[in-house]
Amino acid sequence: MIPRYSRPEMTRIWEPENRFRIWFEIEAHACDAQAELGVIPKEAAQAVWEKGKFEIARIDEIERETKHDVIAFLTNLAEHIGPAARFVHQGMTSSDVLDTCLAVQLKQASELLLADLDKLLAAIKKRAFEHKLTPTMGRSHGIHAEPTTFGLKLAGHYAAFDRARARLTVAREEIATCAISGAVGTFANIDPRVEEHVAKKLGLKPEPVSTQVIPRDRHAMFFATLGVIAGSIENLATEIRHLQRSEVAEAEEYFSPGQKGSSAMPHKRNPVLTENVTGIARLIRGMVTPALENVALWHERDISHSSVERVIGPDATIALDFALSRMATVVEKLVIYPAAMQRNLDLFGGLVHSQRVLLALTQAGMAREEAYQTVQRNAMKAWETRGDLLALLKQDPAVTAKLKPAELEALFNLDYHFKHVDTVFKRVFGKG
Repeated sequence: MIPRYSRPEMTRIWEPENRFRIWFEIEAHACDAQAELGVIPKEAAQAVWEKGKFEIARIDEIERETKHDVIAFLTNLAEHIGPAARFVHQGMTSSDVLDTCLAVQLKQASELLLADLDKLLAAIKKRAFEHKLTPTMGRSHGIHAEPTTFGLKLAGHYAAFDRARARLTVAREEIATCAISGAVGTFANIDPRVEEHVAKKLGLKPEPVSTQVIPRDRHAMFFATLGVIAGSIENLATEIRHLQRSEVAEAEEYFSPGQKGSSAMPHKRNPVLTENVTGIARLIRGMVTPALENVALWHERDISHSSVERVIGPDATIALDFALSRMATVVEKLVIYPAAMQRNLDLFGGLVHSQRVLLALTQAGMAREEAYQTVQRNAMKAWETRGDLLALLKQDPAVTAKLKPAELEALFNLDYHFKHVDTVFKRVFGKG
């Protein structure tokens, strides 16, 4: 991922230094287990820890000749360890190192992403309670529907990211498996207890059947989870972008002093941050399909998955880390305009209360179809003339034959729509 959309802590997980450090730990822990089993001398295992070093530039130099990154790493390691290096990698194959390392990196990345989600959840919760009862227009198909509150809008997004956190927790556990099983995964040349030892040391679980590679359905599920989280980010970003439209103007991204929205038009205040994360979300979702296609490998293994994962492993996690962090900042600083929300609620002369009138007429004895036509007839007139629906209803004999003026007026009470806000908040946020 390019530096513009990268944050240092996540980037470090995918840098060569961290990758080779994990490779070294895998090999060194495996040597410890081999020594305990009497397969290699204990002095050799000790020498690996004491003398084992690597240089990235030297590994790259060797790989240019060998065309094999694990062999290049082992060669460089041996240059420091000396004769005892012949005991390193005993009975192992390259995928034991590569797949176990990827599991560690994805687990490390998951921890950062979970922290990102916690920050975003906290920001959404704070703003949701702040605007728990702030009336705003609920829209379906982009058209005014019925009143809601801005807090309820945010509560829905909180619930989505809360589910995202639960899914990522499961995905983190599912991806955190270790394979030290040797060629085609039979343990023919390495004891399964070595795998168990390495897994424990690295905070992983042994892969039940690795067939030389860890099954890629695990990785597919992991990246699919990232894709769903990206979808939730875009959903929230799209809501904010629509609310910032000039015609709506109910909320907007914080516009900092000195910020400029357009090179040509000095008045512009554009929703650039949410547009940015919308694009990033598309990139992350685009990485899900290759991960799914990686599941089908030839027989016990091939490396058609390898090039894909070397790209999407860093890029998907780095991009999502950036997007979650940016989204949390957007929510924390979001400028909200309750007066504009009320203005839009009043824009069409009470049309938002049409369902209440419909239901009241049916309760008063009018057939539903007749009631619908009666309310719609008046609603369309109010829509076209920007008139007052309540006034029109009071003038309609079909309506006044069923409902008294005071009964009609009571149907236009905005607070009616918010009587169960507490119920929803308790469902989403609990009693706290």
